[in-house]
Amino acid sequence: MKYFVHESSYIDENVQIGEGTKIWHFCHIQKGARIGKNCNIGQNVNIGENVIIGDNCKIQNNVSVYEGVTLEDNVFLGPSCVFTNVNVPRSIYPKKHEEYMKTLIKKGASVGANATIVCGHVIGENAMIGAGSVVTKDIPKNTIVYGNPAVIKGKIDEHGNIIKDC
Repeated sequence: MKYFVHESSYIDENVQIGEGTKIWHFCHIQKGARIGKNCNIGQNVNIGENVIIGDNCKIQNNVSVYEGVTLEDNVFLGPSCVFTNVNVPRSIYPKKHEEYMKTLIKKGASVGANATIVCGHVIGENAMIGAGSVVTKDIPKNTIVYGNPAVIKGKIDEHGNIIKDC
């Protein structure tokens, strides 16, 4: 194997894991998931069915990346951030896989600790979502947002430096 999986983690069948990736304690990688090269998957992370994760992504502890979510290269997910994949969840009327809404986190974006990303949105390239924020709409590239709901607070460069306050 050219990647590392801690002995306490479960990897389902039909999963692709790139070279140099590390999957730490108590993780579950579900069938059909694709994880790129040199990723770091923290402890207690769940990667849902058919999720696509690009190269060089860092997913901190206690994150669930549900089916319908795609992470491009170089994405950072802070501890305990949350994704959804259904806008109207009902226990008695479960959605089918094809009904899950898509969420795209573009190259270089960062999602802060405990942020919630409501499904069906695009987080733009190099965007930064502040800790504890609730994202309810698309976020443009090179912006920093925070709050509930998250609103644009500034423009940033690819390193995350604020270049213009809003």
